Amino acid sequence: MAEAHQLMLYNTLTRTKELFEPLDPQNVRMYVCGPTVYDYAHIGNARPVIVFDVLFRLLRQIYGARHVTYVRNITDVDDKINARAAEEGVSIRELTERTAKQFHEDIAALDVLPPTVEPRATEHIAEMKVMIEELVEKGHAYVAEDHVLFNVPSMPDYGKLSNRSLEEMEMGARVEVAPFKKDPKDFVLWKPSKEGEPSWPSPCGIKKPGRPGWHIECSAMAAKHLGDVFDIHGGGIDLVFPHHENEIAQSRCAHTSDVMARYWLHNGFLQVEGQKMSKSLGNFITIHELLEEWPGAIVRFNMLRTHYRQPIDWTRKSLEESRVTLDRWGELCDAIGGVVGEGWLPSSEVVDALCDDLNTPLAISRLHELAKQAKSGSPAQAEQWLASVALLGLDVAHWVSPVKIAELMEVTDPELATRVKGLVEARSKARKAKDYKESDRIRDELAGIGVTLKDSKNPETGEIETTWEVDFKMIPR
Repeated sequence: MAEAHQLMLYNTLTRTKELFEPLDPQNVRMYVCGPTVYDYAHIGNARPVIVFDVLFRLLRQIYGARHVTYVRNITDVDDKINARAAEEGVSIRELTERTAKQFHEDIAALDVLPPTVEPRATEHIAEMKVMIEELVEKGHAYVAEDHVLFNVPSMPDYGKLSNRSLEEMEMGARVEVAPFKKDPKDFVLWKPSKEGEPSWPSPCGIKKPGRPGWHIECSAMAAKHLGDVFDIHGGGIDLVFPHHENEIAQSRCAHTSDVMARYWLHNGFLQVEGQKMSKSLGNFITIHELLEEWPGAIVRFNMLRTHYRQPIDWTRKSLEESRVTLDRWGELCDAIGGVVGEGWLPSSEVVDALCDDLNTPLAISRLHELAKQAKSGSPAQAEQWLASVALLGLDVAHWVSPVKIAELMEVTDPELATRVKGLVEARSKARKAKDYKESDRIRDELAGIGVTLKDSKNPETGEIETTWEVDFKMIPR
């Protein structure tokens, strides 16, 4: 175990910041809800992936990499998956495999460590059925019209995590009203499959094949890989109710335990340029789309500039600010010749900041101060700064600024650079001759090789001037 640090975490369950004390320091266990694989993940989905990756790194720093187990699941059986597969005319397997691959590629670009275990719902149907039958046997669930439902009134303190009133929960339950429910708040553990949907032999003597409800999936996978009671359960704040509330109900009642996880952590919402992200507003951005324009390190760093529990406003201005910081840090890294060495330890100040409920803004502030010391200080200070940056998952040793890419092209591919310059000049001549067809053709040709043109009017001369940027992915690392 590394140098002793007191880790304080805000627990949604108690609504207080608490000292983190693992059940077993030799096996610290964390579960985080992963993606439902039917489409590209959006940038709101990226937030918990990045946030809990930092917590995973911090736990490994404190307790040792071998003593931390991180489980992040994949939901590959769901109504949205069925609907999207039918819409595209592809098999559910083809859709989920393709989308899971896209997800892994996108988050790898964000320098996210793979979890210790990444279970898939479809590989844990047997565990779900066992848990469902235990709940029925203990009087917490019942069979009705080929469904199995959890009986919410059987759990007296249901609603503790979300702190919702009975009226609020009943309003939420009315979304899925069914005449066979004993109580409007009861939720589905198992349901019959429609034609063409994935199906398995049903539990509890039900003859019709069916499939699990969403909530039971995470309960079963968490218990399988982390035990009946474990340390940390994380996810976005939108999952508190009903998903996490229902996970707690199922797990506690099946295992006859006081808690499912001892600490519940939730990251805040994300909005884009001051507005809620939605397809109707045209501001719905996927991780994949964002990575087409920005290096993953910028996306990651920009996410960490806001405390994880606070709402975050995702703006182009903030991304540019993040780029400027990484440019400075990249230059410093080049100046001190830094690549993090084995056994290098991060600054206690940075670790302490992260131990204060994952206070990444404070950690970044301290990294700025450490950067000044590293620039003019000893090799030991430089090593400490580099190790501290690495603790946030930022690989500044291989950083290449998008702004410098045009300059780097001169060195890495002078032939291509000459071609680009020639095309830009030819387009300018075509514009002056009002040959817009040729101008557009050249613009399209440049776009095809990753060059974006930007036309702007010079405020002094009134003439149109053209600048150009190169896709950062064109530069070999």
